[in-house]
Amino acid sequence: MTEFNTLAYWQQKAASMSFDGRAIINGKRVSSASGEVFDCISPVDGRILCEVASCDHKDVNDAVRVAREKFNSGVWADRSPAERKTTLLKFAALIKEHGEELALTETLDMGKPISDSTTVDVNATVRAIQWTAEAIDKLYDEVAPTSNKELGLVTREPVGVVAAIVPWNFPMIMAAWKLAPALAMGNSVILKPSEKSPLTALKFAELALEAGIPEGVLNVLPGFGHTAGKALALHDDVDTLVFTGSTAIAKQLMVYAGESNMKRVWTEAGGKSPNIVFADAPDLDRAAQAAAAAICFNQGEVCTAGSRLLVEDSIADEFIVKVREAVAQWQPGNPLDPKTNVGAIVDKAQQGRVLQYIETGKQEGATLALGGECCFQETGGCYIQPTVFEDVVPAMTIAKEEIFGPVLSVIRFKDEADALRIANDTIYGLAAGLWTNDLTRAHTFARKLRAGSVWVNDYDMGDMTAPFGGYKQSGNGRDKSLHAFDKYSEIKATWFRL
Repeated sequence: MTEFNTLAYWQQKAASMSFDGRAIINGKRVSSASGEVFDCISPVDGRILCEVASCDHKDVNDAVRVAREKFNSGVWADRSPAERKTTLLKFAALIKEHGEELALTETLDMGKPISDSTTVDVNATVRAIQWTAEAIDKLYDEVAPTSNKELGLVTREPVGVVAAIVPWNFPMIMAAWKLAPALAMGNSVILKPSEKSPLTALKFAELALEAGIPEGVLNVLPGFGHTAGKALALHDDVDTLVFTGSTAIAKQLMVYAGESNMKRVWTEAGGKSPNIVFADAPDLDRAAQAAAAAICFNQGEVCTAGSRLLVEDSIADEFIVKVREAVAQWQPGNPLDPKTNVGAIVDKAQQGRVLQYIETGKQEGATLALGGECCFQETGGCYIQPTVFEDVVPAMTIAKEEIFGPVLSVIRFKDEADALRIANDTIYGLAAGLWTNDLTRAHTFARKLRAGSVWVNDYDMGDMTAPFGGYKQSGNGRDKSLHAFDKYSEIKATWFRL
């Protein structure tokens, strides 16, 4: 990244950028078959970045046909793991080389601060592809423990054609979590980015071609969920569908899969994660800072956001003051300013949704202790002050439903049993945080939390070496780590009579 890391630098760079919103099928930029487009509007200032191809079932048919032909030809699938590794490492290197362009595109497209796009999103994307590429030629098959008259082989093979539908909050990272293991295994992929943030996915396809991934192995179809997304989920020649997004859409995709060819559907869906602070937390100041970051980072548009802060009664009054002070340090600003730590909400629709939840919280009796208002409306962008509600009870809407914005619900609890009951009283099970100085409690309580990730004395930890995914209606399957390969593999048993 450049040393000229200033608002003026990024504004000048943004003014010189142009975008191509056409789809990529079989290695070529193409308009949608219908000719339909939609405007890609920046939440930073409301300006139109470009027109984007609005793909539908005709484009899906074309992309799936090409992907199947390429898979059957073996042009990618038949390459050795070491060869695929080399190509993917080049892909990762090109993403790093184009890091500034990709980071700025991400910021303009979905509103996150440029400091996050450059230091978090680009780096995590490169790391995901590098790590997965390095792993693929280190996965061994198995020999079954048979009698000496038989030989049983257990081998891992690519599933075929993979459709990947990714969300708008971390467009690059979520795409990398899907693309890296799918491509590393030798599959062909059709990537459908969210219509709210489609631009970095289209650039990815160009860089993949430059890296040496054959034409048609990675196709990118921008479009809407009810058109392109539905067509992919219903297509009889898609073998596996992977999705990150809301629980409601995840359920619908599973229905579509059942109505078509019973394709495997792997989902990472919503969350309403509890962040639980016991009276014996080792450092209340650090816990308060972490609680603020857990709801303010990425404007609260995070599936693992610590949106429910559970605080033990005996320290609640003291700790809540610390949390309000910590949240007050997160202030919306121009996403192109490297000093900004809270950017724009992704679009007007999501901004309105968050504001409606804030109004509902007030109507249901929660105390609005901080924030809760729109700001910078004169810019034409979408900004909301980080918001803290106190006196929240578990039955309130803001304590039960995923808001996907910077809105924190503070809930008091009496003891360990009360905390566990409140924490697990949700349809979701994506993540949880736990703050305690008691080693025994940390272990035993973490085991009882129904969540795919549990962080002790910190929040939102992890890297590519650990799996990520949820319990209950937060989804199934896992991204990251070696476990991710399971979603993109067929396991075959082959027997020989000796």
